Amino acid sequence: MPQPRKHESQAQRQAAYQQRQREALKNLLQQKGLPALPAVPTIPGAARWRRAIEYAAKFLAIVEDEMQQYYSDRSEAWQESERGEEFQSRMEAVAEARSAVESLITN
Repeated sequence: MPQPRKHESQAQRQAAYQQRQREALKNLLQQKGLPALPAVPTIPGAARWRRAIEYAAKFLAIVEDEMQQYYSDRSEAWQESERGEEFQSRMEAVAEARSAVESLITN
């Protein structure tokens, strides 16, 4: 048995789909604590971008702290091993990335 039509035309069906997509994006931004997108797409979302950069800096700080804790929990022999040195270089790369992202916040 065919399902009854919800929309009179393909155009109405497409419009309803686009509305659902806009609502889903709006809900996603709200869940992440980001401000809504600007009404006019050509206006930059500076506040939204600033908040995203702040979140990125916070996440990188968390990763850096966790990596530092992991590194300090390992034995001295592991820290001096090849794996320990590789891990330390990745930690330094994360610290540099955090520093670069934090410099974007003040600009």
